Amino acid sequence: MSGDPMPDRHLDLRDKLAWMVETRGYAVEPVTQVDDPLDPRPGYTFSVGFEATWGHAEVGLWGLAPSAARGLIDLIAAQIAAGIELPVGVVFSGLLENELRSALLTVDVDVADERFPGAAVFYAQTPFRMQQFMWPDRAGLLPWEDGYDHRLRVAQPMIGHW
Repeated sequence: MSGDPMPDRHLDLRDKLAWMVETRGYAVEPVTQVDDPLDPRPGYTFSVGFEATWGHAEVGLWGLAPSAARGLIDLIAAQIAAGIELPVGVVFSGLLENELRSALLTVDVDVADERFPGAAVFYAQTPFRMQQFMWPDRAGLLPWEDGYDHRLRVAQPMIGHW
């Protein structure tokens, strides 16, 4: 993977994503939160290219600012690129600072999943997998645990499953 500058700022989304995956191994796509009082939805960020580059499911994070989510996706990508297998469907520690616990959950997707527009465009009709990275609240608790900060349940909904 090279560090070449983007060849043309007027590339369509598919070509831009393909260039990023070719040069870096993956792209990171943010989705803006929806502030509709009747149907509020948190913002989220997901990877595009993990499946193509490393044969690993894409990873999405809900409820974090795009810059923080990008940092976590970069951290996860570094682990995957190094051949470290992160467990799926179990709580684990060692990825986040201070041994905070986290989890990767499987997300059901189809090839044209509207929740992941960049991945749907990049993979076209090729199936791709998605996992949700679950991060802890300030007390170190995860969304399904007693005592989890209830204010974060809207910010980090459980899209994935065990």
